[in-house]
Amino acid sequence: MKPQHFFAPCPRGLEPVLADELRRFGARDIAPVDGGVGFTGDDVTMMRANLESRTASRVLLRVAHGRYLNERDVYQLAHQVDWPAWFSLEQTFKIKTDGVNAPVKSLDFVSLKIKDAICDRFRDATGARPSVDTRAPDIRVQAFLTRDSATIYLDTSGEPLFKRGWRGETGEAPLRENLAAGILMLAGYDGSQPLVDPMCGSGTFLVEAADIALQRAPGRKRRFGFEAFANFDAAQWQQVKKVVKAMEREPEPLLIWGSDRDRRMVETAERNLAQAGLKGLVRLKVQDALDARPPAPSGILVANPPYGVRLEEQDALAALYPSLGAWLKQYWAGWTAHFFTGDLRLAKLIRLNPKRRVPLYNGALECRLFAIPMVAGSNRKDKPADAG
Repeated sequence: MKPQHFFAPCPRGLEPVLADELRRFGARDIAPVDGGVGFTGDDVTMMRANLESRTASRVLLRVAHGRYLNERDVYQLAHQVDWPAWFSLEQTFKIKTDGVNAPVKSLDFVSLKIKDAICDRFRDATGARPSVDTRAPDIRVQAFLTRDSATIYLDTSGEPLFKRGWRGETGEAPLRENLAAGILMLAGYDGSQPLVDPMCGSGTFLVEAADIALQRAPGRKRRFGFEAFANFDAAQWQQVKKVVKAMEREPEPLLIWGSDRDRRMVETAERNLAQAGLKGLVRLKVQDALDARPPAPSGILVANPPYGVRLEEQDALAALYPSLGAWLKQYWAGWTAHFFTGDLRLAKLIRLNPKRRVPLYNGALECRLFAIPMVAGSNRKDKPADAG
């Protein structure tokens, strides 16, 4: 059987992490690009990527690719696809088109031409056409245009993969789950080390860390787009899920601690952990971050500190960062702190030397993951006059 071509988008900055994941799922011809990873594989690889990838946003199956000059060329490209072989007349579908430097007047008009091609192909084969549903379609079609090439994909994921199926409540601006998981993986977390999040919010880092520690597939509680495809092999899918389920560890209290100064956030995190099947496995506490203390001689501290938009918020944070540095210096020797933030002043104002500064994007917002190993007496940025 010819290998199928896929593309898995992910948060920008996580492409190397996603490439490593896909390699473990049996993917071949792995090709990271800005914002995702192309690869080839079979249906099992695709199923595993949807079920097990912690960092992918979607898994897209390429069904057409070619050069174009105008919207009519895109129509012809889409019309070549045997759409009735992929889904039925009774199923609904939706088109989304993105582009970079595409020489077209409207991406929405391109979507309309692809819709026409799909409907015309169905009308040729069946005498009728399927319906569009922009809110809850059975089938999602994704098109991507560059300056001179068009690619049409079937979305094998359905809902984005960061929607794990457990989240009930969030804070004001929760991290997406796949970004949180990628940050943990960049931090070197594998489930064996003690982990502390002293600003846990609604608990995203805690849930993702627990799933890593218990070797649980992040997609175990949800359904996927490929389950609606006409060629869906239910027996094969059950076998994939069975193999992945067998890798899970038995639930037990984990070396994971979370806290937040907002009692409501801690209660939300507690509910989210319970919804994810992790009730009682993670230790939670209401306290200010600066009151947190290490529960072990070494481990990983991970946090997503607030970053302000208004001037008064930025002033408050400028005062917080030196206090964080002093707190780490005083109590957290032997640990490595990982701060993910959109406030690029943190590295300077915390007065410690980051070992790594990994550029990441939270949506369109440029961020950094600062990794700061805490070795007693060696990290502070002291001026020469202060050395004594």
